[in-house]
Amino acid sequence: MKKRSITIAGHRTSVALEPEFWSYIQKMAKEQGLSLADFIAQIDQSRDQTNLASALRLAVLDWLQQQLPTHE
Repeated sequence: MKKRSITIAGHRTSVALEPEFWSYIQKMAKEQGLSLADFIAQIDQSRDQTNLASALRLAVLDWLQQQLPTHE
C-alpha cells in the first residue's frame, strides 16, 4: 500500500492504495487534464456512502471497463 496526503475542499486527508491503483488514477487525471488533487476531489464529491479509497478503486474499475471492447 502507498499512502498519499492530499488536500480536498480545504482539508488534508490521506488515502492508502496499491501502487497499481495510483498509477491508473494518475493516468485518468492526466487524461482529463486535471491535477491529481482535483481529480480525487471530483471523485470525492460524487461518491455515495463508500470511503474514498473504495471510491477511487471503483473509479479505476469503471474506467478500465470502458476501455474494453464491447461485444454485441
